[in-house]
Amino acid sequence: MTIRSIRSTTFHLDRVLGDRPFAEIGDPALAVEDEGRRLLAVAGTAEAFAGLHGFGRITPVGVYHAGDLGCRALLHARHPVHALAFHPRLPLLAVGTGNYDGGYFFEGELLLLDLESGTASSLIEDGLGRQVLGLEWLDDQRLRVLMAPPDDWDDEDAWTEGHVAVVRRADWRAVPPRSVPYEELAGPRVAAPRPDGREHARRTLSGLSADWDPRRNVRAVEELSDGRILTTLDGVRLESWLPGGSRQWTAADDSAHGGRDVVVAADERSAWVGLKRPAWESRPQSVVRLALDDGTQLDHLTPSAPVSVVRGADGSAVLAPASPHGEPGTLRVRRGSRIYYRETEPVPDEMWPKRGEAWLRAAEPEAEPAADTPREPAPEEAARLFPYSWAPGETHYAGPGIETADGDLVHAGTVYHGHGLQPGGSFVVRRSATTGEPAWVFRTDRRATGLDADRETVYITYDDGEIVALAADDGTVRERRHLTVGAVLVLPTALTVAGPGRLLIGTSDGRVLVCTTR
Repeated sequence: MTIRSIRSTTFHLDRVLGDRPFAEIGDPALAVEDEGRRLLAVAGTAEAFAGLHGFGRITPVGVYHAGDLGCRALLHARHPVHALAFHPRLPLLAVGTGNYDGGYFFEGELLLLDLESGTASSLIEDGLGRQVLGLEWLDDQRLRVLMAPPDDWDDEDAWTEGHVAVVRRADWRAVPPRSVPYEELAGPRVAAPRPDGREHARRTLSGLSADWDPRRNVRAVEELSDGRILTTLDGVRLESWLPGGSRQWTAADDSAHGGRDVVVAADERSAWVGLKRPAWESRPQSVVRLALDDGTQLDHLTPSAPVSVVRGADGSAVLAPASPHGEPGTLRVRRGSRIYYRETEPVPDEMWPKRGEAWLRAAEPEAEPAADTPREPAPEEAARLFPYSWAPGETHYAGPGIETADGDLVHAGTVYHGHGLQPGGSFVVRRSATTGEPAWVFRTDRRATGLDADRETVYITYDDGEIVALAADDGTVRERRHLTVGAVLVLPTALTVAGPGRLLIGTSDGRVLVCTTR
């Protein structure tokens, strides 16, 4: 597969590690068959993903042919999926989603996926929508929709009952988005069970293939000099892939959260791995050293506060302070001559402290690390360099970054807004590490999930599946396109420049794309 260049860079997909039947879905939650057309619709469980706000959940829904198990169409829903229904004649799949917002509303969507174009539309007019629990096509024109009540206010039966309505359209392929008004969904109160379809879905997939594997979210990827590729991902501390494409070993994570960062030792006999710790957990984060011949744990560190494990300019592992609130406040700078991090200074003497100003801080790495063991920089070792935001009135969240060979910083981030990411609110900036002044800024509408660079090009992946190549000197766009495998969109979650003209891209479905650039 060759991707056409807009200017001077092309990407070529050489191979895919971790490919398998139903790779796009992960752990299945619901499966529905269309025996006449030999199609299978499968919804995965809602999975954490680095989304517009730096966190979030998506639920994949894939449609597969029962013969070759190839994915014919894919969508990513914003809520858990409760219902799937193939149209009796047209190439359409109705998808019902939703959940409880935690305090009042049952919200969700009625989605319609076109199996030929791969496009999906959200049909309910109201912004919050309705939690859709059941779907049934009564004929070519009528769709029966079972929904949870709009909310649970003074309603003890809201979790066991709902409302049923029949939506009628003459041509469902011509239905525009947001065209089903709230009033059309009014209907009588009925029993609304919430069945658990996970076991049936797993049995269905196992009956079609014994090779499906619910892998999710590659968080970091590195290549060794002997051609092996290392990955961290959800539920796995670290795994190793042989040059031939087979998996050598897997070091599972008992906590099920998995590895986040990885830095390989200079002798390539071990690697330091930062394990994920969700912001809501009180237990401390762990950083482990693993042997690269079999994944055995060799050492263990317990930092006093959240950290990222990043590669310094000399190739050694360093611990950079991370935000206690997770991804939005965490800056990860690879190949830095110093340990960079974003810090928000609290406003003193306030019962309810206001948001303080964010600064870029930097600490000098140890001149001679003891026994190749990284340590946390003490607060007094870090110098305050300059305000994190270069734009007056804007609060900037952090993201992935690198230090260039001439000492500049290139990093991604987002502009804080109370209503979520706004158009143009995601940026990549090249700025002086001395003054903070930007040399160039590239803006877009989606959050960056990975960033790395060689001497001439900065590569960025985004949470909608796009990859962008920018000229390192002036930020000019050299190439941008969406990543696909077998014509199906994939969502990138990690990116590494492994060498001249060689990219490794981790995905939300647990695969690694090995690419070359030309």
